[in-house]
Amino acid sequence: MRVLGDETDQFVPGRALYADHGRLSEVVVVSARPHKDGLLVTVESIIDRNQAEDLQGTSLYIDAEERRHLEDDEYWPEQLIGLNAVTTEGESLGEVRDMVAGSAQDRLVIDTPDGDREVPFVSAIVVSVDLEGGRIVVDPPAGLF
Repeated sequence: MRVLGDETDQFVPGRALYADHGRLSEVVVVSARPHKDGLLVTVESIIDRNQAEDLQGTSLYIDAEERRHLEDDEYWPEQLIGLNAVTTEGESLGEVRDMVAGSAQDRLVIDTPDGDREVPFVSAIVVSVDLEGGRIVVDPPAGLF
């Protein structure tokens, strides 16, 4: 399992995790240990390798109320999805469709009229995030859009 957050201590025996789609709704952690670039997690009800392989690509989450407190410049991916991306001049670029976790930095996937564009989610490019106003202000380098 590749951990997208920074808190691997969430994977403790007895912890309930929730899936991102219908193949699985909830699992309970039996054990977890470091493995390669992630964790090897054993969960109740998944008893063999074939069952585990069937769940490849499934995202598991902790209950939202159990998440850590975010700093002022941190956001959960679901807070950003659906926001309108605009330039510093106010020109609409498109809608944030997804967020891709990366090892160097995360990237916002913006659905533009010319197709998806991945924008590094760094302060040099993403100038501001206005959750209440429903927009992200982007100062893209030349050629990105």
